[in-house]
Amino acid sequence: MISIMSDWKHIFESAPSLMVEAGAYMFRREDPVRAMYFVRSGAIALERPMADGAALTLHLASEGMALAEASLFTEFYHCDAVARAPSTIATLPRPSFLAALRNLPEAALSFIEAQSKEVQGQRARIEILRLRLVSDKLDAWMDLYGEPAKGDWVKVAEAIGVSQPALYRELAKRRR
Repeated sequence: MISIMSDWKHIFESAPSLMVEAGAYMFRREDPVRAMYFVRSGAIALERPMADGAALTLHLASEGMALAEASLFTEFYHCDAVARAPSTIATLPRPSFLAALRNLPEAALSFIEAQSKEVQGQRARIEILRLRLVSDKLDAWMDLYGEPAKGDWVKVAEAIGVSQPALYRELAKRRR
């Protein structure tokens, strides 16, 4: 079990909070990277605008998750960060966060472990998104995660890259 002092999240305990309203942008693609973020509450989507005007959701960070950690070692953000819900975000200057990781090796290992789990989840999502049929996507998701909590089917639709009506049609077929 990881002690509280070795958990990377404690680095943000005294960090100031930023309140972000639903629909507001925290940063835009090509803005300079100046901070590391931790989602205290709410949800922030990392999106890349597509040529047809739609947004490709690259990641959805929710309570207890790091936000835009992949940009920690880049000069500019590669996507937009938009709040999907009213959110409270802890923010630390990038140099402060990196210094904390250097000075707290157990916290650094905890951060690496958390990010490796995130990478595994993203790889699984990519494989699910590559499937063509809604039924195959849903089967793959259910094999990995089981049935979602009541009210979370909307999140499943987004995770597997299908519309809510398409998912509900597939669920209705399965109930027959």
